Amino acid sequence: MPVFFIAARHVTDGVVTITGPLVDHLRKSLRVTIGEKLWLGDDRRKRYFIQVMTITPRELRGHVLEEREGPPPTHPSVILAQAILKGDRMDWVIQKATELGASSIIPIISERVIARPRIERLGAQQERWQRIAFEAAQQAERWDVPEVHPPAELITWLRTSSGKLKLILSERSDKDGLATIALPEDATSRILLVIGPEGGWSAAEREAAHASGCTSVSLGPRILRAETAALTAVTIIQSRLGELG
Repeated sequence: MPVFFIAARHVTDGVVTITGPLVDHLRKSLRVTIGEKLWLGDDRRKRYFIQVMTITPRELRGHVLEEREGPPPTHPSVILAQAILKGDRMDWVIQKATELGASSIIPIISERVIARPRIERLGAQQERWQRIAFEAAQQAERWDVPEVHPPAELITWLRTSSGKLKLILSERSDKDGLATIALPEDATSRILLVIGPEGGWSAAEREAAHASGCTSVSLGPRILRAETAALTAVTIIQSRLGELG
């Protein structure tokens, strides 16, 4: 059974109180009953092993049997800045990047993005993506949920972006290989990975990225679909950092 996320305020004096949609999921989908035991995680990187005491259509209460602190970070965090993809491809990238351990995800609006979000839909779209990350983090039994930021215009965002290492993926194989470029070792460092849309980057965008401190990297001679490139790049970095394999 996965770890279910709750807010830290729902834990008081050794008792957890769950309300909202999670109660419906536990009752109706998983058919949790009194006496069953569950793992819960909160926004302070803590986990609680609880035994269900009461459950109603509106509320589940459980007694904390065990509490664990999340392990401290041992590797740099990976931030994925992904140009918005059309259809369900963006959903898929957010889901899989979360499973692979990305610490946060920034949807990027670039010149060649096809699926440009409408202004009136930005809030709802961000909430939907955050929910996808939330559910993927539970499934992967992560200690935390990555934040999905509001969509940002690439060149504007590049001016304020920060990271120990800033990488922008290029489809040209004459760039440095992602599998060999030096990575920071400090656990407090941030690796920023910028991935383009289906149509790639414009010359102006590449110039702006380099001016902001980004290094161009390649995945080799094959031209991959945008969503494949994103997950391949995250996997390579996480494997090299010791988070996979």
